Amino acid sequence: MSFSLYRRPGGVIFLDDDRDYLEMLGEVMPPDWYVRLFLRPIACIEQLQHDIQPREADAWAQQEIINRWREGALLIPQILQYWRKDGAARFAFAQVAVVDYAMPAMSGLRVLGELTQWPGSRILLTGRADEQLAVSAFNRGLINQFIPKQSPDLRLRVTGAVQDLRHHPDERQQQIWRATLSPRQHALLFDPLIAEALQSLLRRQGWIEHIVIGAPFGVLALDARGAASWLQLEPADNLPELADMALSQGWDAATVQDIRAGSKLIDLELQLALGDSQRPGPRESLVMTGNAGLLYAAIFSLGEAFSPGLAASYERFLANHGERRLQEQD
Repeated sequence: MSFSLYRRPGGVIFLDDDRDYLEMLGEVMPPDWYVRLFLRPIACIEQLQHDIQPREADAWAQQEIINRWREGALLIPQILQYWRKDGAARFAFAQVAVVDYAMPAMSGLRVLGELTQWPGSRILLTGRADEQLAVSAFNRGLINQFIPKQSPDLRLRVTGAVQDLRHHPDERQQQIWRATLSPRQHALLFDPLIAEALQSLLRRQGWIEHIVIGAPFGVLALDARGAASWLQLEPADNLPELADMALSQGWDAATVQDIRAGSKLIDLELQLALGDSQRPGPRESLVMTGNAGLLYAAIFSLGEAFSPGLAASYERFLANHGERRLQEQD
């Protein structure tokens, strides 16, 4: 299992020349997905190509955070500023395109062949006569998956395939944020058991976007309403140092002992990143066990002062852009 160093919700594109079928797909997809429906190949291609330049600018904005960090700037304030400045624009980028193969004007493979610069995932819907072509396209890396349209459980298969690909780590973002991690931190995060435990924890918290950083070590996350949280991560061998930091800051002996034992963590580095308005405090911790060792975690709310808020949230974005109308014009 691979753990995403950066994950956020993105759009899903459906292209099919069958109006009724396309409307059915729009109706049955999960309501928390940003879905766009296209009847015409050219309109779909133009939309995805239109995404390329803004996505490049977004990736560069993330890379600039790393560049400034290497020059001494703190990561956490920069990431929070990136979220506030972006608003909700990043949620519009399509992550997955689901394209019908058999269309009269242009085949689905030709459509996808026009999108050489678009980095998203691709699913091809096929008829019985098209499956050999789809197998060949998959083997050549032109598509991520193909699904026969005659499958009796088609809706479930499409939903499951799209969901898996929406959660697939973006390699460019992985590379950008991996730069902040030490080898030890990387080994812990990519231990399959710890990665699974972390993914489960993030789902339970309802976090829809997150960035993993190594300085300090943890996860900055947003929920659908734009509220920010910090998941502090501490390897077992770092607990004595954290306890000593708490002692030097005047915390009582019982709290210091709890930190040393791993039953609590304290967000001293978060306060250093955000300033005196973020008061540090101990929180109950949980432990994740993997082959790479023990990893302790505790959740700290950042509060409204540091959060993008509802106006820049995914919930508000869906409210403004969630209507699933057919795009009919080329």
